[in-house]
Amino acid sequence: MMVPIASLALLFFQEAPAPAAPVAPSSSALADMVHNSGPVAFGVLILLLAASIFSWTIMFTKWSSFRRAQMQSQRFVRAFRKSTRLSELATVAEQFRPSPLVGVFTEIHEEYLRQTQGRGLPRNPQALERAAAMAASESLTQMEQQMTWLATIAAIAPFIGLFGTVMGIIDAFHGLGTAGAATLRAVAPGISEALITTAAGLVVAIPAVVGYNQLTARLREFGSRMDDFGRELLNAIENAAAVAAPVASAEESRRRTF
Repeated sequence: MMVPIASLALLFFQEAPAPAAPVAPSSSALADMVHNSGPVAFGVLILLLAASIFSWTIMFTKWSSFRRAQMQSQRFVRAFRKSTRLSELATVAEQFRPSPLVGVFTEIHEEYLRQTQGRGLPRNPQALERAAAMAASESLTQMEQQMTWLATIAAIAPFIGLFGTVMGIIDAFHGLGTAGAATLRAVAPGISEALITTAAGLVVAIPAVVGYNQLTARLREFGSRMDDFGRELLNAIENAAAVAAPVASAEESRRRTF
């Protein structure tokens, strides 16, 4: 009897087993949620990722091209104001081709040559104005390419995320019905999918909206600059022709006298 009692006493006073080491938290809870997402949520995230890459590509491309166009426009305007003859500027206009002002200048200059052969007042000033308007419209249309895709992504990305949200809630209720009890383990996967797809939709849509608004404002600025440059060019043509007309008439009168 003494041996079993001694054994029980030793077991009683023996130190309790050390608790298990706590499991280190995951390095990224977001990565775990994405990894554990269902096929529908994963497909939504892949679609939103592709839309985000496409929208950022459009924005960076447009910002780069608009920056080049602005720099070349400033250089072209300086060259235009320093030039004394339009024919000289026409020969070097191709050097400033990224600028939309070059198209406006080319159309007006060609229309002016068709009307006057480069001398005198234009016979139809309204035709010059229409040429300037058409050139500006064509330049803006070219600069607006792919902007509709950016607007589309900004508009539909939240709804794509909302689709993932709805499917995540459905998955949560299905897990709740399958478990038969309102436990966190039953609804956590579906709720996690719903939240992550909602956040992903907003992450894609917000930069696209901001980029679209900024690029649209830049396009309006380019449109105003083209209109102003077209009017300035028409005024320069009319002023140069008006100055040249009295000189030509004086030379003709002297030839008649002699």
